[in-house]
Amino acid sequence: MADGVLSPSSTPPRSPISAAAERLGTSPRMLRYREALGLLPPTKEQPTGRGHRHRRFSEADLRTVAAGLELERAYDITPAALAFALRMLAEPDTLNRVRAYGERLGRLAPPPVRAMDFEKQKALRLLQQRGRR
Repeated sequence: MADGVLSPSSTPPRSPISAAAERLGTSPRMLRYREALGLLPPTKEQPTGRGHRHRRFSEADLRTVAAGLELERAYDITPAALAFALRMLAEPDTLNRVRAYGERLGRLAPPPVRAMDFEKQKALRLLQQRGRR
């Protein structure tokens, strides 16, 4: 590094978890918890020693974690709730089950019936009536 400028072959500095936690206003333990929930960007670092890896945070990692912390504060939710929300977005089956539960509770309206669905239901009713005759 010459005159404070990184050479093309060098990588930007990365912070250890203690420094990252301090900058984010949280604890290393909470960062590890968020990592276990899948709320930290994946790391490409290889394990050191006996399979342990000491995660180091880039500036992009810190910005991503800060965005998650901001969502938690803005919506007054826990890290586990944010992790579940991400799971719902990634897993359509989970989203459908939660939606069905919300409809049963009366907190969500069922999705609007499309015109083709209405016509299909009408045709099925007519066929059933003919079958009874």
